[in-house]
Amino acid sequence: MKVVVFGAEGWTGRAVLANLEGRHEIRAAVYSPESWEQWNDIDGEWQGEDVHYGDIVDFDVVHRATEGMDAIIHLTVHFPSPSTVPVEHDQKAFLVNLKGLWNVLESARQRGIERVVHVGSCMTVHPKGIFFSAETRSIEGDLYGICKRLQEEMCRQFHDAFGMKTIVLRPDYIVDSRLGIGRHREELKGKYRNGWVCRHDLAEACRLSIESTIDHDILHVVGTPKARMTCNVERTEMVLGIKFQGSLEQYK
Repeated sequence: MKVVVFGAEGWTGRAVLANLEGRHEIRAAVYSPESWEQWNDIDGEWQGEDVHYGDIVDFDVVHRATEGMDAIIHLTVHFPSPSTVPVEHDQKAFLVNLKGLWNVLESARQRGIERVVHVGSCMTVHPKGIFFSAETRSIEGDLYGICKRLQEEMCRQFHDAFGMKTIVLRPDYIVDSRLGIGRHREELKGKYRNGWVCRHDLAEACRLSIESTIDHDILHVVGTPKARMTCNVERTEMVLGIKFQGSLEQYK
């Protein structure tokens, strides 16, 4: 299968590239040549040759990257915090997270690409004690949380309107259980909490999702044992056939 990975240069993206290597033909869609440098010291330089550079906010950039592809994994994200821009003036969060995803989905629609996997975000435990199924929305009220909820709805709408096969994966906090560090490069030892997922397990979920026959679903991807009691991790394991390998409890 020919797969384009948007946000391939990121913390999760580098794990996805490693997971897909040797299994599928990969195209990496990244912001710029310099954006690889953020994780080269940990993951090394990616040896693939099919790289498309450009801003996901530009539809033409996205449309060139999807040409000839069979499936899409969308990982590109903008975090509004920390930022020197006041939240009420932050346009980039909307442009990257919402216009960027719309560009990906619309390009897929125009090209007849049926399978799109989007990595979203969600709490592991609902503040009101409600079990997180695919239909249960998280209740964050910050800019990032609202953008992630709207992304889910966008994927659902493209499925309902056009029959696109869309899967939304809901990780909580993404770490690397092999290296013992989190996304901010902090050490995990002694900081264990329910809600972690190893980035390599999330990458496996991405691959299994593009290989699946699911029409549409929203699935929690959380590697801690208690998570299955509060969110639909058990369904994720069942429908994707994933077995979480990240050894997270060693960091208690």
